Amino acid sequence: IEEFSSPRIIKKFIPFFMNYIRLWDREAALRVDKFICNSNFVAKRIKKYYNRKATVIYPPVDTKFFLPPESFDKSSYFLIVGRLVAYKRFDIAIKAFNGLEYPLKIVGDGPEGKKLKKMAGKNIEFLGELSGAQLRNYYQNCRALIFPQEEDFGIVALEAMACGKPVIAYRGGGALESVKEGKTGIFFDKQNFEALVRAVKSFIPGSFDPKKIRRHALKFDKEKFKKKIKEFVEKKYHDYRN
Repeated sequence: IEEFSSPRIIKKFIPFFMNYIRLWDREAALRVDKFICNSNFVAKRIKKYYNRKATVIYPPVDTKFFLPPESFDKSSYFLIVGRLVAYKRFDIAIKAFNGLEYPLKIVGDGPEGKKLKKMAGKNIEFLGELSGAQLRNYYQNCRALIFPQEEDFGIVALEAMACGKPVIAYRGGGALESVKEGKTGIFFDKQNFEALVRAVKSFIPGSFDPKKIRRHALKFDKEKFKKKIKEFVEKKYHDYRN
C-alpha cells in the first residue's frame, strides 16, 4: 500500500477489501493451465499459496545495450538503483555509507525520497530518474552495485553485471539466483547497515574479473528468454492438442 500515491482516505479502505481480493485471486489461480514465474523464489510462493507447480524462466536483460566500459580505471563510487520505496531498504545503504564515508550515488525516485535525502551525508548523491544511456554510464563507472533489498528477481543486478560490475547483495530472494558469490559479487547475511558495512569493507574490486561477470550476465540475454518462452508455449500447446 505504501508504494502507491493514493489519497489517505482510499488507503484506509483498502484493508477491508483485501479478503475479497484474496478470494478472487485464489479462484482466478484455479483457472490457470500453466504457471511461468521469474525465479525459484517466486515458484516456492506459488506452490505455497496455490499448491501449483511453476516453470521458472528468468527475465531478460538487454546485454546488447548494457555493455562494459572501454576502461575499468574510472571506478570511483558505489551505486544503488531503484524506486525509492521502503521495501528496497535504501535506508540501510545510506546508514552504511554515512559511516563509511565512501561515495554513493542513488538512481531513482519515489515516495521515500524526502526521508532518505534527510538521512544522507554529503558523500551521497541523489540522481533522480535517468535515461537508459545515463544509467548505463553510471553502471559502467561504479565500483559495485549495492543491492540491499529482497526482490522476486532483481533485474538491476544483472544490468550491472552485464556492464562487468560486481554486486554487493543481501542474501535473499532472487539475488541468490542471479549473483554468484565470489565470482560476480558478494553477499551480506542480515538486512541491516552493520552487515552491509562489513561486506563493503571486505569487498576487493580487483578480485573480480569483469569478463567473467559479463559472461555470467549473458546467460540471461533477452534472445535466450524469447527462445525459452517460445519453446515453453509450443510444447504446452502441443501437449494440449495431443
